[in-house]
Amino acid sequence: MTMSYRVIKSGESRSFPSSHPFLENGSGGQAMVFVGDAAGAAFIEAGEAALDVPFVAIELGTECLGQHTGEDSGKEGSNVVGFARFRLGDADPSNLIELVRQPATDPEAIALAKAAFEAAGFRVAVCGDFPGRIVDRLVRPYYNAALRRLDEKLATADDLDKTLRLGLGYPEGPIALLNRTGLHHHCAVTTALYMALGDSAYAPARRAQVANQRASGAE
Repeated sequence: MTMSYRVIKSGESRSFPSSHPFLENGSGGQAMVFVGDAAGAAFIEAGEAALDVPFVAIELGTECLGQHTGEDSGKEGSNVVGFARFRLGDADPSNLIELVRQPATDPEAIALAKAAFEAAGFRVAVCGDFPGRIVDRLVRPYYNAALRRLDEKLATADDLDKTLRLGLGYPEGPIALLNRTGLHHHCAVTTALYMALGDSAYAPARRAQVANQRASGAE
């Protein structure tokens, strides 16, 4: 099953910071893919033009799809899905697309959107409409915990990373990974999740807050 689509770019995209076959192939077809940090606003501006197409896909940050489509007491859903290509800080985007559905999203729209991304070589995971989706919801508390154990002097950063690499087979320890990709990015994501969910596990660790303040002061 293949589906042609057209890409509507609006602002800078974290999922597609550079050219990609998925974007290059998005020049025709009825389905609409809104890309960029203003994708939700562009979808809203499109109005009725987005109602009668096979599917609409909106690039998301940490926010819920419902922020752009509205919510209806758990009955929300249409031909519209959300998506984000997982990317950790300044690192290159991964090959994973998290595809967001609502409770009553049209199954055919989900299938067509998934097929469009898979045709471009992506691996697709479908999830419900929650802030942070799957990966950020799972890994951000882990990163926060590692940063807090470093503050508590449980071990040095090198020993924390080495233990997790050797003990669990991780290719890179959490401290090195966050330093490489940008602690300030971690702070931004965890702050958004903490505000949305109210779970203290997502409250940004002290070191991430300091890095964010330093990055803000350098701008």
